[in-house]
This record gives sequence, structure tokens and C-alpha cells, in this order.
Amino acid sequence: MTGAGTDVGRGPDPTVPAVARHWPVGTRPAVLRGWGPPATPYGPGHRGVDLAAVGGAPVRAVAPGRVSFAGQVAGRGVVSLELAGTGDPPLRTTYEPVAVSVKKGAEVAAGEVLGTVEPTGSHCTGCLHWGLLRGDVYLNPLSVLPARLLDGGPSRLLPVLGVPLPQAADGAAPPPVT
Repeated sequence: MTGAGTDVGRGPDPTVPAVARHWPVGTRPAVLRGWGPPATPYGPGHRGVDLAAVGGAPVRAVAPGRVSFAGQVAGRGVVSLELAGTGDPPLRTTYEPVAVSVKKGAEVAAGEVLGTVEPTGSHCTGCLHWGLLRGDVYLNPLSVLPARLLDGGPSRLLPVLGVPLPQAADGAAPPPVT
């Protein structure tokens, strides 16, 4: 399993704005196969990431945008979404295999359901292939996720309750914490 942004040189692209508000499936799905950009435009590679997802799981828009494609490609359901406010040309996310429930041209909100994961028909079983493009250039889709979604957010120290305070060597209690 490849962790989000752990491949040297293949992590999130700092030139891509972190506009996503949700993962496309689940809360923090496992990345079954990471981003593997091709060396040439038509060369071998992995032009997206494969996220663990069961058939029938809802596929959600990661950010607000407009559906630029919703239909079949090579027998698989595909949805493409142009992300609002991401420049010219806009960033475009792709999702497959999806039983599509939106129409081309529809404006969608972040988190809105685009369809459901089809149980078969992709290059992996039990996954959603998620891609990202700007124009004709493929980018790492994990780049649109903010750190709080990638890493689970910053660490927080919580109080330890029910544990006695340590005693000084002479048996005196330590000064109170203010």
C-alpha cells in the first residue's frame, strides 16, 4: 500500500491548490496504488491513485465544480468534474468505475454524490481510480487534498486524568500547575 505523498518525487504537487473538502470515497481510504507519472505523454504509468472502496459506495465530489463528462468509456462508468476557481484551464478530477448519477453540465457542491462505485470493470477490484488533470497534463490527485485530510490534522495533547502527580525526592508535592 502506498501512503499519501510518501513516494519520493511523487507526492502532492505544491503548485496545485489544496481545494478539496472531502475524499472521493470514505473518510480516509487506503491508497492501494499510488501516483506513477509516465516518463512520456503516451508511456506507461499510473495516471491517478486507486482508493479502497467497496461496490455501491458513494462517490463524492472532492470540491465544488461542474460535471464535464458523465458516461461510459471503454465499458466503464466515468465522471469528470472541472473544479471551480482553479484557473484556466481548470483542474479536472476523474472518477472510475462509477455508476453515474449526475449529468454533464450539472453544477455540484463539495461532497455531493456523483454516483456509486461499480463493483467490477476497472483495473483493480474493490477500488476507485481517482485522477487529476490540468488541460492534458496528469497530476497527482492527492495534491488537491489539504494536510488535514491527508494526515488527519495536527497532533493534540490531551490531559491525562486519574494519574497521580509525581512526588519530589523529599516527598513534598510539586507546585500546582497554573
